[in-house]
Amino acid sequence: MRVHVDAARTLRFDDGTPVTAASGVAPLGDGWIVVQDDSTIAAWRRPGGVSALRVLPPVEGLDTFRESDGTKHLKPDLEVACPAEVDGEPAALLLGSGSSPRRMRGVLVRLEDGRPVVRAAELGPLYERVAERLGLPVVSVNLEGASRHGDVVRWFNRGNLMAGIRSASVDVPLEGLVAAVLGRKDASEVAVEHPSEYELGEVEGVGLAVTDAIALPDGRLLISAAAEDTPNAVDDGPVVATAIALVDGGTVVAVAPIPEVDEHVHKVEGLALRGVADGVVHLLAVVDDDDPDAPSAELDLRVELG
Repeated sequence: MRVHVDAARTLRFDDGTPVTAASGVAPLGDGWIVVQDDSTIAAWRRPGGVSALRVLPPVEGLDTFRESDGTKHLKPDLEVACPAEVDGEPAALLLGSGSSPRRMRGVLVRLEDGRPVVRAAELGPLYERVAERLGLPVVSVNLEGASRHGDVVRWFNRGNLMAGIRSASVDVPLEGLVAAVLGRKDASEVAVEHPSEYELGEVEGVGLAVTDAIALPDGRLLISAAAEDTPNAVDDGPVVATAIALVDGGTVVAVAPIPEVDEHVHKVEGLALRGVADGVVHLLAVVDDDDPDAPSAELDLRVELG
């Protein structure tokens, strides 16, 4: 397997302000919704530009959160963007990372007459159930990615080999998850099944850990992974490498590095499938470089499965 970067662009809103900390991407209408993990505002990237879309209310009057300002602990930390449906209509499902009550929210974005409609809900009991199924304390949960498999969402915990936590996933029924966000079902009633772990290897002594995933039409998975030198699920650290892993069933069958761009390692945190043909997968990837002042990058990735 080989990974190529065919194009790299910076993401900015139409007013010129940067899209920062891009951590997930999913289709929405004629474009893509990109979540920022340091904000209550998402970016709706369409052919005509990039507009701001509020997905959560302000937290203590703030829409952006920075460690340097002492507000990082307040952020909702939306890390997942995944295709979904609401009453048979396409939608995007956004999910927080967990590890604290502020990070245990779900958001659904769907279009009505071409305009986005947003619904959000607290999902604490569901996150607690995920932690239980993964055998982790809640503070160690770091749910950074999700892939859609028909009527199931496979939800990925990033893991941290330094802390003895392997990358892992659980399966959650899409219908139940959507119902919980819409308030049609109690979050504690959503099933959490099939906990699985993944061995992704390491680079320069730093373990690769999952940051997102997408399902291929044949049922296999592509996982993005980063080797980030950090001791826990909250603090950022230097990223020494990133990679794409191919998973068949529960087995990692190949791992290939994502090439550097201008001698820079981009921490890919969101993946979306653009197409598959003749053993080649085309992906849209978004990058969180953990720099609150820099616009996030958007990459066109081409994966030769071999």
